[in-house]
Amino acid sequence: MRRTWARAACFRPAPSGIPRARFGELLEELAPQWQAAHESALRERHRGDRRRAAGAGRKQQLVFTNRVVVTLVHLRLGLPHAALPELFEVDRSTVSGAIRKVRPLLGARGFAVPDRPGVRLHTVEDLFAYADAEGVDLRIDGTEVQVRRPGAGRPGLKAFVSGKKRQNTIKTTAFSHARGRTLFSGVVRLGCMHDQTAVRTEGIAEQLRQYPKVMVEVDEGYRGLTNECPDQVSAPPQKPKADAPLGEHHAWHERRRRQSSQRICVEHTNAEHKQ
Repeated sequence: MRRTWARAACFRPAPSGIPRARFGELLEELAPQWQAAHESALRERHRGDRRRAAGAGRKQQLVFTNRVVVTLVHLRLGLPHAALPELFEVDRSTVSGAIRKVRPLLGARGFAVPDRPGVRLHTVEDLFAYADAEGVDLRIDGTEVQVRRPGAGRPGLKAFVSGKKRQNTIKTTAFSHARGRTLFSGVVRLGCMHDQTAVRTEGIAEQLRQYPKVMVEVDEGYRGLTNECPDQVSAPPQKPKADAPLGEHHAWHERRRRQSSQRICVEHTNAEHKQ
């Protein structure tokens, strides 16, 4: 009975992150894609079309609805693959396989645009095109999440070590608008890469040159981007020298406070991703 209650609780908005009214729409959207991917994998494995009618053979231990729920709960709460099988009474390999197959389908959906039903952002290029067309000011910030340490002797062992946290992490660049709504977050990189290096590899600077009307608020880590595009990118003001007049220090604190209050919404966006 306890397992049944816990399993039913996974369908609620708090663990899954999706209201019940939208969960059905999500299933209707993902079901054809999952079925097509499943049939393609079977055709590749058997090197030809199926030889038996659909539904024949071994029954699946985890139905498609439960596969989606397991993936959503894992992504939102970070529950390990070893814990979720206890709730659904299946093997760990079944849960791992479900997450591995459903997660790309969720990522391919892109990010919903506020007040624009049906419009989704899939790439950084889509984001800047939307911001230019709608006159949206962007807030950009990088966030990192600790990951498991790679095995000893594995190539690229130090690539995950963050120079800021001194831990094994992966970083991602988050984009939001002035009210804190997430517009895009999917440019993932290793923990050793600096924010300014990510700007060049992700093509953010090129997008700013292509869309000169888009304005951006950033933190100190993107100082190089501010130097490249000073008319579009706003970063915290540089601290005056120690021997500068006291009035300059007070003015610097005030300008820094105002800039921080304008870009604090992206910090809230990053906090929501880690809840």
